[in-house]
Amino acid sequence: MSTVQRVPLVQLAHARSGDKADWVDFGLFAWNEVGYRIIEREVTAVKVQAHFAIWLPGQVDVWPLPNILAIKLVLHGALQGGGARNLRLDNLGKAMGAALLRMEIDVTPEALEQAQKSPRRGWWPDVSPRI
Repeated sequence: MSTVQRVPLVQLAHARSGDKADWVDFGLFAWNEVGYRIIEREVTAVKVQAHFAIWLPGQVDVWPLPNILAIKLVLHGALQGGGARNLRLDNLGKAMGAALLRMEIDVTPEALEQAQKSPRRGWWPDVSPRI
């Protein structure tokens, strides 16, 4: 049985994010199918809520989008009334997208190696982030 290590999502995916009113909306895109299987298993509403606990009073909705190797997440109440209404500096969706990529997930060394060695799918260049 393999040991498990904790790695940041940025090693397996990239994110796009935005904000509307009091919600933050993320698209978490895996670099390839192997990485998608890992993030689909590990990125749950409960884990995302725990990761953003100090900022997030509302619920988290998660939708898998396997046809584009992505997960859509919506964080309700994340902007504490809206971007222009609260006093938190740099709280908008773009900053929170970067914070999501720092979320650590559990991966076996073998699965991580397989995901990082698998070819990337999509329009982005074949350059692996190393952290």
